[in-house]
Amino acid sequence: MSELIQKFVQSILPWLSTHGLKILIIVLLAYFVRRFAKIFIDKTVRKLVVSDHFLSKEAEKKREDTLIRIFTGTFNIVVLAIALLMILQEIGVAIGPVLAAAGIAGLAFGFGGQYLIRDLISGLFIIIENQYRIGDVVCFDGTCGSVEDISVRMTTLRDLDGIVHHVPHGEIKKVSNLSKQFARVNLDIGIAYNSDLEKVIEVVNRVGKEIAEDPNWKEHILKPPQFLRVNDFADSAIIIKILGETKPIMQWGVTGELRKRLKIAFDKEGIEIPFPQRVIHQTP
Repeated sequence: MSELIQKFVQSILPWLSTHGLKILIIVLLAYFVRRFAKIFIDKTVRKLVVSDHFLSKEAEKKREDTLIRIFTGTFNIVVLAIALLMILQEIGVAIGPVLAAAGIAGLAFGFGGQYLIRDLISGLFIIIENQYRIGDVVCFDGTCGSVEDISVRMTTLRDLDGIVHHVPHGEIKKVSNLSKQFARVNLDIGIAYNSDLEKVIEVVNRVGKEIAEDPNWKEHILKPPQFLRVNDFADSAIIIKILGETKPIMQWGVTGELRKRLKIAFDKEGIEIPFPQRVIHQTP
């Protein structure tokens, strides 16, 4: 048994001292190239990306982080592929036939690959045009959620139920970004027909001003929610529209707080939010 081990060690040592050492150098080189490339891409993107004066510093950082993540991921794939081919060559696998087989397979799957090419081209335009970034809330033809990841081929969304959606870029026909530059509080509320409209306007504007001056909310609000117009005469209520502006993604939280405060204020001022009503006529 000891002789077998000795023979094995004697036979493996020359290989380890030559090919094994080269494989170790390839692995270490690939590791350090990826690390330094990440730092280089980070600094380069942050210097070269032209600032958009319509975007806040936070939005600009999200845009740069998205580009850095995509470029770094693409570069890592290239480095790993090259390192793997070099390791296979050192192990003794002829990479020429492997590359030739890959080329033949590429031709065989060329027809199906058109969808991959479509996804890649669409992804490049999404990135270049800065349509959305990681952290934005977007909708793709009815599929909505927070952008968790963007690759060159697809976007990963997570909706409010925690469901993750992987959407290929080639399938995206329309992008609705709910969190770019700013967002709006757009609230319709019904009040009773016998309400004093001027009093209602005064209460709404007062509540909107109060929430905009509240230390817990003022940093999220760009324009205080205010009465805009009488939006409709419904069957049981006068519908008024309230409009304001918030920082991206904060419109839902601000709108919820505004609803709560309006309900409390309306109760104190005796302003009724009516239930649907029906008048039934009975014939004798």
